[in-house]
Amino acid sequence: MHRVGVVGAGGRMGQEVCRAVSEAADMELVAAIDPAHVGEDACGRSIVGEVIALSDLGAEVVVDFTIAEAVRHNVPHYADQGVHTVIGTSGLSDHDVAALTDRFEGSRANAIVVANFAIGAVLLMHFCRIAAPLMEGVEIIELHHDAKRDAPSGTAMHTAAVIAAARRESGAGPLPPDPTTDLVLAGARGAEAPDGVHVHSVRLPGLVAHEEVIFGAQGQSLSLRHDSYDRRSFMPGVLLAVRSVADRPGVTVGLEALLGL
Repeated sequence: MHRVGVVGAGGRMGQEVCRAVSEAADMELVAAIDPAHVGEDACGRSIVGEVIALSDLGAEVVVDFTIAEAVRHNVPHYADQGVHTVIGTSGLSDHDVAALTDRFEGSRANAIVVANFAIGAVLLMHFCRIAAPLMEGVEIIELHHDAKRDAPSGTAMHTAAVIAAARRESGAGPLPPDPTTDLVLAGARGAEAPDGVHVHSVRLPGLVAHEEVIFGAQGQSLSLRHDSYDRRSFMPGVLLAVRSVADRPGVTVGLEALLGL
């Protein structure tokens, strides 16, 4: 039985994680933590405000769906308490992941950091890795609900990094420079990620999490798209990470390794 604590339990993703853990036959929700929702109910658990309560409440694995600033504060507590950690927070930089790796080095706990827990999103990135060296151009459009704090999304940034790495490893090299010279509106071409991948962010009410990657080559294009219509789409990936983290020493980034990709 996996004894799980959820940090950010009062948020929309946190509530969904609490439900998924509570409904899983091999898991028990033992701690719900969210300083903005202290005293509220989370699947039968009263929400408390401090992550230092995790070990006292018997949590063996913590799932953190907060914000980047909170993760930076919380990670030392997880490592020091020896609680295996699953992080789904968006907006973490490469520097943040490196600092997290340093913090868990020597800890008896492990960590998994995932930009997007939807299995379909992981498959999209896997297909992008295959296509990237074979096409001449690519742009990413990511679409999220209007309350999302960061742009571009962590998923889009990870997708851009996957594309760039696949091109470098194959010898295809960076993408050609953008030939646009007359920007009628500043930012019309989106943001440019490393290696020349353009990323466009859309924020609208009614959306959840969506990504489209459009590859182009002479006389053709290839579009890959993934849509999460409901936050339940992320839960199989979250539960997979909870079940896997104890057996993966150190820090694992992404679900790819857990899925054998």
